[in-house]
Amino acid sequence: MPLQLYDKERILEACFDVFARHGYANTSTTMLAEQAGISKALIFHHFKSKKELYFSVLDRCFEKGRIEMGFDTLLENQDFFEAKEKSSIIKFHYYKSNPDLMRIIREAFYTTPDELKMEIQEKYGVLLANNEKEWKRLFEKVSLREGVNREQAFRLVMLTLDYFDNKYLSDIKINDDLEERYLQDFLEERNSFLSMIRFGIAK
Repeated sequence: MPLQLYDKERILEACFDVFARHGYANTSTTMLAEQAGISKALIFHHFKSKKELYFSVLDRCFEKGRIEMGFDTLLENQDFFEAKEKSSIIKFHYYKSNPDLMRIIREAFYTTPDELKMEIQEKYGVLLANNEKEWKRLFEKVSLREGVNREQAFRLVMLTLDYFDNKYLSDIKINDDLEERYLQDFLEERNSFLSMIRFGIAK
């Protein structure tokens, strides 16, 4: 492997550790250079700024997660609600095994630093929109009662799922080592909400 490429990958790995521990705002280029064991000048040889370096780290997190969680095949020929439950179980175990990666993802998309909000939206907005399109495509297979607006039904389901995603991230922020029992209780509560949406709440 060329020395320059090796250096860049080593820098990203070292800086991943720093961003995960301290967050974007509390991380300085001096801290990053010290962790990587190189000068700030060499860091800026590969990356123009701390912000560019952070986004490079975030890109690696996305790519690593996409490959290791296998979401590319999850949506193939699956029931929408079963696929959502499977994705939650996969993410729970993956983030539990990779807490530093989870911390970076959580900060980037749920407690986004003000300095990064516009760039996060521009850089990852299309990616997130495409992900939602895939879920919407799968939702097309769900049978709905006559007269139910499919777009509104999808939005209601996704709002509920977003609520539970935020709840999970809030809980894990308080306790980084959530047990399997938490996952069972979490899914049971979430599925009870989804059941009310699917089957109604009135007599």
